[in-house]
Amino acid sequence: MEIAPGIHVSTSSTDDWVADPEVPGTEMHELVRADGVWAGLTRMSAVVAPIEFTPEQRETVYVIEGRARIEFAGGAVIDLGPGDLASLPPGVATTWHISVPYREMWVFAPDEP
Repeated sequence: MEIAPGIHVSTSSTDDWVADPEVPGTEMHELVRADGVWAGLTRMSAVVAPIEFTPEQRETVYVIEGRARIEFAGGAVIDLGPGDLASLPPGVATTWHISVPYREMWVFAPDEP
């Protein structure tokens, strides 16, 4: 919700969720999209198959609930749980394995040159 010009406020318990068109069984809540930055929340309540994803911009995630194992092309693996924060470069192929229920906050933004 934009409470004043440029000031966006939300809560992780919001009821304003829509189906994520790219990931079946996933819902998202968009907080803001401005100046090349996109931020919001994702939640999953049902088991979803591993998710193949290659971000076009830098993706930063903060896990609120649940766990995510992210496998990177080339072999690196990270495990994230509540309170963990990670930032992934654009163009890197990933496979996400999610334990549910799962909620995260995410921000997509251009990488600095």
